[in-house]
Amino acid sequence: MTAQDKAPSGWWQGFNQKFVVEERYMEPADRSRLYRAAVVLAAVGTLLFLVALGSVLFDGGLAAIDEPLRNWLLGTRSELATGIMQFLAVIFGPIALPIIVLVVNVAWGFAAKHAWRPILLAGGMITGVIISQIILHLVDRARPPVELMLFGADHTYSFPSGHVLGACDFLLVGAYLIASRSRKPKVSVSCFALAAVGIVLAALSRLYLGYHWFTDAFASASLALVILGGIIALDTWRTARIPGEPITGELSTAENPADPS
Repeated sequence: MTAQDKAPSGWWQGFNQKFVVEERYMEPADRSRLYRAAVVLAAVGTLLFLVALGSVLFDGGLAAIDEPLRNWLLGTRSELATGIMQFLAVIFGPIALPIIVLVVNVAWGFAAKHAWRPILLAGGMITGVIISQIILHLVDRARPPVELMLFGADHTYSFPSGHVLGACDFLLVGAYLIASRSRKPKVSVSCFALAAVGIVLAALSRLYLGYHWFTDAFASASLALVILGGIIALDTWRTARIPGEPITGELSTAENPADPS
């Protein structure tokens, strides 16, 4: 192998070490708790999604809530509420949300001078889009009647809600990536509380405007828990270190000794 063949490898290794490799030191019990949390989130999310899917396929269970909740929301419609819900629909929509994610990722990367967490956030969002599109076409569920939609007709499939899944992924993964690096419990509580409020508003806007059923939004939130579990597991495997362990991506501990300080 020539020197030219080795150059890209050396360049990538330097870039990877400087901008992608991230390590944070913790006790073994803390790292184990993160892995357990990831497994629990993925398992609970999968179970809840299967409950929603079964309800839709067999027209029972949670699906019994769909029409009564839609009818109740129809009775709450007002000019002010509709304007707010339309604004939320735009913010969490397929045009604005990707732009917001791009801006956040670029700003985060420049501010932190590191790419790992922006990569995770973008990866979680892209994973959600792919999963959503696959399930949409497999389940092939019809949306509520077009005449009830307040923001233009939409004849695409309904289950799960792409708007809600995108909002959940952005807010939950973002909250985790901030809270996981903070030692202050108030920061963690605040991040996830804000994420929960945002998710409820995103789901409510889709139901209020007449584009989705309750089970569509429920399924999206369930899938987001699975994705969040995967992000936590990947991030923990990639960054969480016990003092004395080598940094991820090292060629050898002799060349790059881990420094827990």
